[in-house]
Amino acid sequence: MNIRDFIDDTARSVAFLSRVPVPQRHFTDHDGRLSRAVQAFPLAGVLIVLPAAALAAVLSALHAPPLLLAFAVLGLQVLVTGALHEDGLSDSADGIGGGRDRDSALAIMKDSRVGSYGVVALVLSFGLRAAAIAALATVLTPSGLGMALLAVAAASRTAMVWHWSLLPPARRDGVAASVGEPDQGATTVALVSGVLLAALLLLPHGTVLSWLLALAAAALCVLVFNRIALRKIGGHTGDTIGATQQLAEMSVLFALALAL
Repeated sequence: MNIRDFIDDTARSVAFLSRVPVPQRHFTDHDGRLSRAVQAFPLAGVLIVLPAAALAAVLSALHAPPLLLAFAVLGLQVLVTGALHEDGLSDSADGIGGGRDRDSALAIMKDSRVGSYGVVALVLSFGLRAAAIAALATVLTPSGLGMALLAVAAASRTAMVWHWSLLPPARRDGVAASVGEPDQGATTVALVSGVLLAALLLLPHGTVLSWLLALAAAALCVLVFNRIALRKIGGHTGDTIGATQQLAEMSVLFALALAL
C-alpha cells in the first residue's frame, strides 16, 4: 500500500462515516467496498470530529458553562455525521431489546420508526456523553479538552472496525455485507493506529492510567456488545457497527471523566 492509497481510503472512510463532501477523484474506479478502507477509520474519526473538538477548545477558552459547551459539541458532531451512529444505536436498541427472536429483531432494526428502547438509548447516550464532556471541561485546558475529544474519536472508530471484524454479517443483503468484510491486514492497521492515535492525542494532557482505562473501557464495551449481538441476531449489521461507535464513545468518555 502506498500513501496515495491510504489518502483515498481516508477520504472514502470520511464519506462513509459522515456527511462531509469528499472529492469524486477518490472514488474513481472504486467498487464501493470498504474492506481495505477500514484501516483509515481511526484517522477519519479524528478528521470528522475536528470541528467539534475545535469548538470545544474555543468555548472552554471563553469559559462557557460546561453543559452548554458539551451539548454544543455534541450538536455539531451530529450535524457533521448526520446522526449516522445515533441512528445505529437507536435501531440496535429497538431490535435487540424488543425482538422476540433473530428474525423479528432484524425486522425491527430495518424499520425506520423509533421505539421506546431506541428513545431511551439516545437519551442515555446524549446525557452520559454530555455529562462526561462537561466534567472533562472542568479539569482540562482548552487544548487538552479538544485533544481528548479527538482521542475518543479515534478510539470509538477503532472499536467499530474491531466489532465488524469479529462477527459474521447477520444479513447477507445488508449494508455492512454489501461493502465487504474488513481485510485482516486492514483491521490490524486500524487497531494499531487507533491505539497509537489515542495515545498521542491524550497522553500529553492526561495520564497513562487514564489512557489504559479508556482502552479497557472500549475493549470491554466491544466484547460485551459482540456477545449480545451474536446471541440475539447472529452477527453484525450496519446498525450494530454504528451502535458500537456510540457505546465505545460513551465508555471512553465515562472512563476519562472518572480518571482525569
